[in-house]
Amino acid sequence: METFKDVIGREQVVQHLKEAVRTDQVSSSYIFCGEDGIGKNFVAGIFAAALQCEKHDGEPCCQCKSCIQAASGNHPDIIRVLHGKASIGVDDIRNQLNNDIQVKPYSSRYKIYLIDEAEKLTEAAQNALLKTIEEPPEYAVIMLLTNNINTLLPTILSRCITLDLKTVDNGKIKEYLMDNCHIPDYQAELSAAFSGGNLGKAIKYASSEDFARRKDEVIQLVKHIDNLKKDEIMDYLKHLAEDKAAIHDYLDLLFLWYSDVLRFKATKNTAQVIYKEELFTIQKQAAYKSFEALNDIMESFNTVRARLNANVNFDTAIELFLFALQAK
Repeated sequence: METFKDVIGREQVVQHLKEAVRTDQVSSSYIFCGEDGIGKNFVAGIFAAALQCEKHDGEPCCQCKSCIQAASGNHPDIIRVLHGKASIGVDDIRNQLNNDIQVKPYSSRYKIYLIDEAEKLTEAAQNALLKTIEEPPEYAVIMLLTNNINTLLPTILSRCITLDLKTVDNGKIKEYLMDNCHIPDYQAELSAAFSGGNLGKAIKYASSEDFARRKDEVIQLVKHIDNLKKDEIMDYLKHLAEDKAAIHDYLDLLFLWYSDVLRFKATKNTAQVIYKEELFTIQKQAAYKSFEALNDIMESFNTVRARLNANVNFDTAIELFLFALQAK
């Protein structure tokens, strides 16, 4: 079972949560925010276990009945609100939280509710949740986990303690991969660099056989994208559609490439380049692409992600994106 000692690079957040448990200064509502894979579920899960631990000293003891139940995912007083893929509706909140929260804890001090992907809460669901957040039972703790805090109503934000899980230093990620995942030095360094400070992504990259393949495919694309004809771009679109589930991995890898190009153009500093083995091509593209063109390309990543999140037709969204990469 994990404890706060297993949390990497979150010293202030961890200190705040441990102190809250030890001093009984626990808020009735928290927001854990940060990009996908950054560790929101990991930290919130440890906090929930620590709150319910029978020793109550800030860390899960990993030995008491409550900790064993939490580790197995079967704790009766740690409830995860379930929902469909598209949104979290008002009925989800009413049935799984508002109605249930009136029942006192089954066996523990607190009754804890975790709402993952809270950015999917509809406005009606948020308003239903707000009523409970405003007047919670004394034993209630509600945790909202989100990758986009801007989707939450100001009235909810004002009543929650917000914990921002920022990116982690690459050196700490590399050390974690080597010590805990037994990843070789060179692979750990590469995975950490490509993760952008996201430990979850680094672990996925380090353990994925497909990562190296996708990286090589992206490198081949960016080397030739400026000279590809429409039918060649459509062929690559077809390939991406066949690996649709990994589209965000491809987008991350492409984003890091153009970040390298833009960063090198601005600073001429090779030390910060992630695609170090492709430095010659990065220098070449930095020389002939204007700042305006590179800024347009960087903006195209925001556009394509927004379109994909809005369920715009996949082929249409990616086709427009690929043509945007040809900006000069």
